[in-house]
Amino acid sequence: MEVVRSESGVRSEKIAAPVATVIARTKRFQVWFIRVCSSILLWTCLVQLLTVGELWHPSFMANTTVSIVKPPHHPPPLLPLRNYTSNGYLKVSCNGGLNQMRSAICDMVAVARLLNLTLVVPELDKTSFWADNSTFEEIFDVKHFIDSLRDEVRIVRRLPKRFNRKYGYRVFQMPPVSWSLEKYYLQQILPLFSKRKVLHFNKTDARLANNGISIDLQKVRCRVNFQALKFTPEIESLGYKLVRILQERGPFVALHLRYEMDMLAFSGCTHGCTKEEAKELKRLRYAYPWWREKEIVSKERRSQGLCPLTPEETALILLALGFDKDTQIYIAAGEIYGSERRLAVLSAAYPRIVRKEMLLDPGELQQFQNHSSQMAALDFMVSIASDTFIPTYDGNMAKVVEGHRRYRGFKKTILLDRKRLVELLDLHQNGTLSWNEFAVAVGSAHEKRMGQPTRRRVIADKPKEEDYFYANPQECLCEGANCDDLLGPGNSSSIR
Repeated sequence: MEVVRSESGVRSEKIAAPVATVIARTKRFQVWFIRVCSSILLWTCLVQLLTVGELWHPSFMANTTVSIVKPPHHPPPLLPLRNYTSNGYLKVSCNGGLNQMRSAICDMVAVARLLNLTLVVPELDKTSFWADNSTFEEIFDVKHFIDSLRDEVRIVRRLPKRFNRKYGYRVFQMPPVSWSLEKYYLQQILPLFSKRKVLHFNKTDARLANNGISIDLQKVRCRVNFQALKFTPEIESLGYKLVRILQERGPFVALHLRYEMDMLAFSGCTHGCTKEEAKELKRLRYAYPWWREKEIVSKERRSQGLCPLTPEETALILLALGFDKDTQIYIAAGEIYGSERRLAVLSAAYPRIVRKEMLLDPGELQQFQNHSSQMAALDFMVSIASDTFIPTYDGNMAKVVEGHRRYRGFKKTILLDRKRLVELLDLHQNGTLSWNEFAVAVGSAHEKRMGQPTRRRVIADKPKEEDYFYANPQECLCEGANCDDLLGPGNSSSIR
């Protein structure tokens, strides 16, 4: 029995040793397992905490390396479609430069809305002096244009195939009468659609009156201009970059120096040009049949205030208005006629003059080269954003930018009185008027020409001479009784 017990005791000791080892290993595994689970739980809590902190307080734990993935941007829901029976298709071909075409597009949307038509995405001018072959889609965001107006008018990218010429259909073309009221379109244009399902307006500039239009239709024009006509992402991205660069350098003036070959040839203005340049401009004017006035006396034009100011004259006016030599000036224009030679005086007076070609790398502008309308779109964006906008001629860009700046809170826009300025410039330069007298006179002449609230001037039976709707779309700048307070007399602002 003892042997057995002894053997049994030995056998028990031999069995107990591995059991103890297994138990010890099991305990260690349990401890390790608990630690791993605890670590996972702690890290999960930390990530959740960081996520919540980022959502509620973006600066919370800003030094951590955890990145939060933002949800994708979702476009706003589409507006409900306006339910109407279309009376036909309106096709339009815009003529002129970018801003002339912009205003025309706004008018044509309003006409399509008035007549319950389906508008075909407008065609842009490719035959003008600038010879820009850009399409609507290359300048404006066409999807945004269509979607943002779907509750007002139906817009399609192209005519249905059955109306194509290759199928034997001939679209009726005509230019609508300039400065027309709603009555003209309702009584003379709408009946044409009962015979022809498609009308093609082959000229669209100034085909809708400035005044005498219902307020609802005026607001349609504004809605197109200020909301629906959005530039392409490529243009907007580069335009915003230009604005950002300028703003980082401080306040800036956008100077629309309209001293370009096409304007000088069209207006017949040759003040400051050489004899050879004057002859070149005259030849160019005769080369374009739609520039009707052939024999033009430049001196008379200038005295009437019908010429753009020269770069040299502009330098004197800016100094008289109180802009010092450290003012940052962005030239919002194409190539200045006479190039650097004509800019020498202005550049000497204002060394901080810049242009988009000076602020951007050549590669960034390459896609826009030889596309004057796309380049003009960049200048348009900078002009809208500038602290002060000064046009040297009241062309289409000057007027449309003025209207946008009014819409954005009546931002300072100095509207130069060229007729008065020419008188003052000549008196100063012939020694009759001292510099101080000249500066005081220039300032006084522009106290009420700063883009402040004012009523649009109406001249019965002279639409070309009255204030342009797109320069002062007063129906869209205020509501109800407040308009009387906003647009009443006595509004003025200081020059500085």
